[in-house]
Amino acid sequence: MKTSIATVSVSGDLREKLEAIAAAGFDGIEIFEQDFIAHDGSPRDVGNMVRDHGLEIALFQPFRDFEGLPEPLRAKAFDRAERKFDLMQELGTDLVLVCSSVHPQALGGIDRAAADFRELGERAARRGLRVGYEALCWGRHVNDHRDAWEIVRRADHPNVGLIVDSFHTLGRKLSPETLRGIPGDRIFFVQMADAPLIEMDLLYWSRHFRNMPGEGDLDVTGFLRAVLAAGYQGPLSLEIFNDQFRGANTAQVARDGYRSLVALMDDVRRTEPDLPQTLPALPPRVRPEGVAFVEFAAQGREAQHLAGLLDTLGFARAATHRNKALTLWQQGEIRIVVNEETSGHAAHAWNARGTTVCDLGLAVSSARDALARATATGAEPFSQPLGIGELDIPAIRGLGGSVLHFIDSGSGLDRVWEVEFDPIPGADLAGAGLTRIDHLAQTMSYEDMLSWTLFYTAIFDVRKSPMVDVIDPDGLVRSQVVEAQDGALRITLNGADTHRTLAGRFLADSFGASVQHLALESADIFDTAARLAARGFEPLPIPANYYDDLTARFDFPPGLLERMQAAQVMYDRDSRGEFFQLYSGSFAGGLFFEILQRSGYGGYGAPNAPFRIAAQKRRLGPKGMPAR
Repeated sequence: MKTSIATVSVSGDLREKLEAIAAAGFDGIEIFEQDFIAHDGSPRDVGNMVRDHGLEIALFQPFRDFEGLPEPLRAKAFDRAERKFDLMQELGTDLVLVCSSVHPQALGGIDRAAADFRELGERAARRGLRVGYEALCWGRHVNDHRDAWEIVRRADHPNVGLIVDSFHTLGRKLSPETLRGIPGDRIFFVQMADAPLIEMDLLYWSRHFRNMPGEGDLDVTGFLRAVLAAGYQGPLSLEIFNDQFRGANTAQVARDGYRSLVALMDDVRRTEPDLPQTLPALPPRVRPEGVAFVEFAAQGREAQHLAGLLDTLGFARAATHRNKALTLWQQGEIRIVVNEETSGHAAHAWNARGTTVCDLGLAVSSARDALARATATGAEPFSQPLGIGELDIPAIRGLGGSVLHFIDSGSGLDRVWEVEFDPIPGADLAGAGLTRIDHLAQTMSYEDMLSWTLFYTAIFDVRKSPMVDVIDPDGLVRSQVVEAQDGALRITLNGADTHRTLAGRFLADSFGASVQHLALESADIFDTAARLAARGFEPLPIPANYYDDLTARFDFPPGLLERMQAAQVMYDRDSRGEFFQLYSGSFAGGLFFEILQRSGYGGYGAPNAPFRIAAQKRRLGPKGMPAR
């Protein structure tokens, strides 16, 4: 099935849009009239430019306020249509989108509209063109695809068909199942758009808050299933109006669009098995099984400082790499690699950002399937030369230029620690009682959050949480979680709007590093805190006011609050259980560690975030000053 995207969906001038759309992998475009008008080339030049990029013009749009007009407006509408037909022939496209009228003088009536389209179909047929009719969900008389279909049916002309848009159907809360009864050959074009569920004016919602399939809350999978079950075999296109996308990176938005369509088609293929096999076959979303390792790039004194911090956290130097300057630090199931190489990916990361997380190893059900699905949905594969005896572990580029490696047991990739590393005898892997990585936090600009949420949900079998606001004393940070069904992998995505927030300051100081903190799990946080103190670990100081407030919010058994305050442990509770957390100070431009104990609790301690952030900012001091 061919893929397409409306040029209005991405930023830039027409040439920039075409370059990004072609590079993303689309087959064609819907050319939006404003994009054509703003261009300084002739219609023929534009058509040739589109085709020179390997694209086709699948649709010209929009033609507005056509049907149901009284004279002399009706005659003028047909004159406008003839001019657009001239333009279409110059561009080299045969299909125009006519959206339902919002003209204040438009008259209602199914038969009146059908008669107008019958005549328009005749005029189009004489030129070898086709007309598609779309019901805008805010149309004056026609705002339901069922009414638009009835007009098309009564027009009874082979050059007049229906165009359906998921937003116009789902935004009005219409059942997409009603599309199954429409003959597939009478549907000329299908547009897809998702959106967050917001109660507001339909027109404003549509023009400002649409997003890519999978980024919102609408049942776009059910919509496409119904359309394809009806027998539709034409292009599948995106029409996205979004204020954020209008100012975002053109290439990134185009890649996101292509990724969303590929993932959507795969979802439909799996949930509607009786469809003709015209959709691309991908491996299923890959089940994440945890974080296999976290790799830091660090050199010189910074590497020594990181090693000292890991030691106070209870990590042991467990092994060294046979070919490279890599040290494996381990505690429980947690593996942290410190890479001091002076060439290759880690060295480039360190040169750009200083000490930073440059690589994440994800344990997955199938490393081969993870790579295949990731690249099919537009991820960039990563590789670098292998040394003697090194395993070829599949990898892709991730956030901020970092790398994601995929490790599984079925292909033996989980033996990398035995194959490539020499163990250090006598390493105490029990350490301070830290057992596994509970979650890791990735920080990005707010405008990138939808992209990276889509990135993870398109590749992995994970769910996304609702977006929440995290209050920083100097601004707002938006946070969303992607997590495996069993919690084996949890990633919090934090979007910063301003450099004044802690998250924004980290982005600025680290030049766009991806991972800001690692959350490590303990079965007994007070025992862990005691062991850490014995090793010289200094927790983030939390003010007494915080603990005074806790006594007003929660009832505690005798002595617990005093233990928390003594260990600088923070607390939260929900309907499922309790949550304890303490933090390290910041290092290397704003990185930090979190230690937590999760007893059935489902969240991430969001109520504590404002107080934790304030404490971290006190220790960091004013921007440009060294941390205390």
